[in-house]
Amino acid sequence: MFLSAVTFAKSKSKTILVKMLSQAGTGYAFNTQRSRLWEKLTLLHYDPLVKTKENVEQKKIRSF
Repeated sequence: MFLSAVTFAKSKSKTILVKMLSQAGTGYAFNTQRSRLWEKLTLLHYDPLVKTKENVEQKKIRSF
C-alpha cells in the first residue's frame, strides 16, 4: 500500500553544462557539456580577442 521515498527519488544526470573562460583575462567565454564524473576541463579553444587558445572551466551552469 505505501510507497517508499526511494521509488520517487530523482536520479542525477550524467552530463552538466559548464562555462569556459579564457585564460588571457579578456572575459571571452563559451558554454560546453562535460560528464559529471570528469575533473574540471581545460580546453584549447580559439579566443578571437587575443588570438590564444587556452580556456578553463569557471562554473557549472546546469545539469541535463
